[in-house]
Amino acid sequence: MPRITLPDGSERSYDAPTTPAQVAADIGPGLAKSALGATIDGTLCDLGTPIDADCELSLVTPKTRDGEIDEQGLFLLRHSAAHVMAEAITNLFPGVQLVYGPPVEQGFYYDMAMPDGSAISSEDFERIEAEMKRIVKEDRPFTRYEMSLAEGMEKLQAEGSKYKIDN
Repeated sequence: MPRITLPDGSERSYDAPTTPAQVAADIGPGLAKSALGATIDGTLCDLGTPIDADCELSLVTPKTRDGEIDEQGLFLLRHSAAHVMAEAITNLFPGVQLVYGPPVEQGFYYDMAMPDGSAISSEDFERIEAEMKRIVKEDRPFTRYEMSLAEGMEKLQAEGSKYKIDN
C-alpha cells in the first residue's frame, strides 16, 4: 500500500491506508504530541487525512528543526484559536451569529453579529479568555467533516447559521 517519503529522504511503508497522525506516532511520541497538521505532496491537511497512495509527507509542528517559528504551524495554531474563540463567545453570548474567522498574518479574528444590538467590549475580554482556557483544558479534538455543498448548506441552515451560508 502507501510508501511515504519524509523530508529527510527516509521512507516508511504501510500495509494499509494510514494517516499523518499514525506516521507521527510511529516516528515517536514527541512528534505525535507536537504535530499540528501535515503536508501531503505539498498540500496542507489535517492529521486525520487518509493516506492510501505513495506520497511525500511533511509533518507540521509549531517550530522548524532549527527552532524557528514554522509559518504553517503558526497558521494552524491561529486557525484553531479562532475556532476556540468562536466557541467561547457563542457560549458566553447566546444568539451570536458567527460570520467569518480566518487566521491572518498578525493573529486571528472573528466577525460576528451580536443579538439585539449588543456588543462585545474590552471589559468582556477576560471572561472570553477564561472560557477559551476552559475549552482548551477539555482537550477535545478538532474534527473535520467532508460533505457535499448541498449537505453543508443543509447543516448550516439547520444550525441557523445564516451568515455562514453567505460565506
